[in-house]
Amino acid sequence: MAKDKDRIQKHVNIVNRRASFEYQFLDKYTAGIMLMGTEIKSIREGKVNMQDGYCVFQKGELWLHNMHISTYTEGTHYNHEPMRARKLLLNKRELAKLEKGTQEQGVTIIPTRVFINDRGFAKVEIALARGKKLHDKREDIKAKDVKREMDRSGY
Repeated sequence: MAKDKDRIQKHVNIVNRRASFEYQFLDKYTAGIMLMGTEIKSIREGKVNMQDGYCVFQKGELWLHNMHISTYTEGTHYNHEPMRARKLLLNKRELAKLEKGTQEQGVTIIPTRVFINDRGFAKVEIALARGKKLHDKREDIKAKDVKREMDRSGY
């Protein structure tokens, strides 16, 4: 039985690539996420879109909004709502740090990665981030182009 479970469990690593282009990361945290049964099954299939996702504090708790987890194909009428708000699980010290960080102007909390850890739990990597200006994005593009050219030329 244990062998079957290990064989079935594949590596899930869903990255929000647009976030690194749009934001400058100040600090990163790994948080647990409260899910319904069909949501974890959809995550294991890799059916997650978090491009427009963001986190908000409500009554001292951190909630993840606008992360789309597709409905599970094998689910019945017990299937989950794809765009519902999901509670993130962090310890009090981390929550206090994040809440203090968001008080600053132009700083937000965004999801950067969803993955399944060794024990089979879904985790979300979130980042305290500041939006980039247009000239910062241009510099990033220029640096990527230079790196790509260096790799091509063999240096």
